[in-house]
Amino acid sequence: MRKATIEDKKLVSEILVSAFLPLQESNSINFVVKQDQYCKKRMSILMEYLFERAILFGEVYLSDNNNACVLLKFSDSEKTTLKTLKMDVNLALKCIGLTRVYKVFKRQRLAKKNYPKEKHIRPVLVGVKTDCKGNGTAARLILEVKNKFKNNALPVILDTTSENHVKLYQKLGFKIIKKRNF
Repeated sequence: MRKATIEDKKLVSEILVSAFLPLQESNSINFVVKQDQYCKKRMSILMEYLFERAILFGEVYLSDNNNACVLLKFSDSEKTTLKTLKMDVNLALKCIGLTRVYKVFKRQRLAKKNYPKEKHIRPVLVGVKTDCKGNGTAARLILEVKNKFKNNALPVILDTTSENHVKLYQKLGFKIIKKRNF
């Protein structure tokens, strides 16, 4: 595992688009990205946005083979700046679509209500290239990140809409604290 830098933005975006573009089931990414003929381009914009926010307010890790990544945010470092406001407006215009902004931000507010008030670490997104799914790359990366932060006093909060991911996270030692259907 290695810590990503801003130079890895394109690579991380490609990994995440590869992981999420083929998914048809309901998930947070498909909810945010306007589903039209420009879906892949819009998804790339979202993934680059999430990467930049993770670099600003957390850390990004890549697997040794550059086929999986995890984006982390640290709740105590996140803040609103002119740069983040510009990023948010760009995301709204180029990815979400103005008519859907309220719905997307409303869902984000609901999700945030379930996060603890105290400081915590939140993996925003974990992804593995489609052709590497099932070979353990993502699971190894999650374990490496978990081990890196095992002596940290901050809790690690995961959220997912996938039952398969819930099972994987439980297998890796995480516990379900709250289950909610959107």
